[in-house]
Amino acid sequence: MDTSNSWFYWAFLSAVFAALTAIFAKIGIQGVDSDLATLIRTAIIIVVLTIFVWLAGKWSNPFSLSSKTWLFLGLSGLATGASWVCYFRALQIGDASKVAPVDKLSLVLVALFAYIFLGEHPSLKDWLGIAMVAAGVLILAIK
Repeated sequence: MDTSNSWFYWAFLSAVFAALTAIFAKIGIQGVDSDLATLIRTAIIIVVLTIFVWLAGKWSNPFSLSSKTWLFLGLSGLATGASWVCYFRALQIGDASKVAPVDKLSLVLVALFAYIFLGEHPSLKDWLGIAMVAAGVLILAIK
């Protein structure tokens, strides 16, 4: 597999599945508390990923990981959980076609945070695209 471009295919598939997540979740949370729905979704993810990692032969002792890895994976997990709770709550009370684009402001925030905390330097063309995403989200969100 050509790893120089394979990231794009995985990222595109992520976008497809994220779009399906919004549609399936919007249908699934009708008449259900959004926090309970998030818990059910999370439990399913745990089961599916456990089976996937096991069958793919990728299981290793998680306790052998460094404390830094545990810290940042833990923080990532907390951020993911908070994101999911907020996303499901927004989906429950708003239109999926409006909630999902606002959620994608994460793209703008990732670029800013990567610049600040990771020392990444997007090109001028990259910043222009990021600004266009931000403008698009604002246009969709403003009534």
